[in-house]
Amino acid sequence: MPPAAPTSTTSTSATPATPIRIPEHLLPRDGRFGSGPSKVRPEQMAALAAVGETLMGTSHRQTPVRSLVRRVREGVADLLGAPEGYEVLLGNGGATSFWDAATFSLARSRAHHAVNGEFSGKFYAGTNAAPFLEESEVVRAEPGSLALPAPSTAADVVAWAHNETSTGVASPVVRPAGGTDDALTLVDATSIAGATPVDLRESDVYYFSPQKAFASDGGLWLAVVSPAALARIEEIAASGRWIPESLALSQAVTNSRLDQTLNTPALATLVLLAEQLDWFRDNGGIEWAAARSRRSTDHLYAWADAREWATPFVADPAHRSPVVATIDLAASVPAGQVISALRENGVLDVFPYRKLGRNQLRVAAFPAVDPADVEALTACVDYVVERLGA
Repeated sequence: MPPAAPTSTTSTSATPATPIRIPEHLLPRDGRFGSGPSKVRPEQMAALAAVGETLMGTSHRQTPVRSLVRRVREGVADLLGAPEGYEVLLGNGGATSFWDAATFSLARSRAHHAVNGEFSGKFYAGTNAAPFLEESEVVRAEPGSLALPAPSTAADVVAWAHNETSTGVASPVVRPAGGTDDALTLVDATSIAGATPVDLRESDVYYFSPQKAFASDGGLWLAVVSPAALARIEEIAASGRWIPESLALSQAVTNSRLDQTLNTPALATLVLLAEQLDWFRDNGGIEWAAARSRRSTDHLYAWADAREWATPFVADPAHRSPVVATIDLAASVPAGQVISALRENGVLDVFPYRKLGRNQLRVAAFPAVDPADVEALTACVDYVVERLGA
């Protein structure tokens, strides 16, 4: 992997002495490149406004909202190709809440984790600290490298991230060989679900939040769950283990089958999500969405490779994310100044993950982001770097 980059230049508060004005013809039409929350399309906002007096502020247990939830559940199952017997569950809270729910409702005695960044590490920390579970097993890789789960005869859940948002590393979704027959595979797909094809037969729980590739808002988790995982949820619910009601996946199963959530959901999140699912379907589904993101990240990696002062952070091309590109800058190019100059010109949120502490740009290229805007972004970075004299 590339050598560690200086940490002192990543502050987004640093600004050049003289403001840099990027020519208008270089600027992207839409300057939002954040890794979450992500760009929301104007058409989604128009759809939200259209239900402002008919759906917003109404009961989530009545037909209009339950029909919306059904539309979302069916849309997710269709887009991701849910196998026979798999169900789409949803619940309040984001992926962080789901880690806690999975710790209570899916892990029987021991979890095994592959950790290669901040978010895969957080789930490991949760199961490892749970007083009702044995010490978790973990395989680690340095940020920017890939960690794969190892064969385990002790773990009954195996967990990893399909896409590590903090580092831009993508992992394969393949059941580990050599483990116990009833071990469940739990795949965190928060920043990649909806932007790449996946064979869900290789996972038991493929879960995500909708504020990234689905261009929605936070406050919700969704999961495509296998019959084996549904049976595990039922088993643990009947075991006598105390589980907070809001984190009980048995409650999520019951309510999802009724097209509702335990507590009132954020209706705006559901509307935006449903509109994005329809947009994917109407344009060709998952293959179309994946190609759109891949065009953007392919450009970003090629652009970085072509510059002496930029390098893709993920050294192995096979492990580079198709949706979140992380680009290291040379020490002579202070990322904080580049990011600040871009922001002053309306080009937003290309900062690295805060805890990674690298002299780096991180660019989200979810399907809602126009690949032409990504090309414009790199032209803007070139312009800024030249003006900084780096």
